[in-house]
Amino acid sequence: MGSEEQLPDIRLDIDALYQEETFTDGVNGSIHRLTPVTTDGNPDSSRQVRFTGHTQLMTSAGALPLSFEIEADNLQQALEKFPEAARANLEQTIKRIEEMRREQASSLYVPGQGGGPQGGGPQGGAPGGGLQMP
Repeated sequence: MGSEEQLPDIRLDIDALYQEETFTDGVNGSIHRLTPVTTDGNPDSSRQVRFTGHTQLMTSAGALPLSFEIEADNLQQALEKFPEAARANLEQTIKRIEEMRREQASSLYVPGQGGGPQGGGPQGGAPGGGLQMP
């Protein structure tokens, strides 16, 4: 089997095409208006226009990109709802990061804890004397 046979077939969904327009203040973020189109590039009135917001927050670890849907019927509504949608996405992102930290912390094995009074190993550490993978 050649490497070409293992590669995924990457195609665009021709029934879900959008024309994308970007609106930005050049500083705080941008709103993308996604207008549904047919394969010939004409507007597809059977589907609704979508709006997405994009911004980033500077943290001590660097830039944290935020991308989110904005429920709006037009650009004016999208502009008005941008701050609320950005804040909601940031709160959700912070919760996900905290959850990932908790999961990562709970998957660590600390020698000398658990497994009996001495930690489970013959000398009180992990069996085999080293770190144990979960």
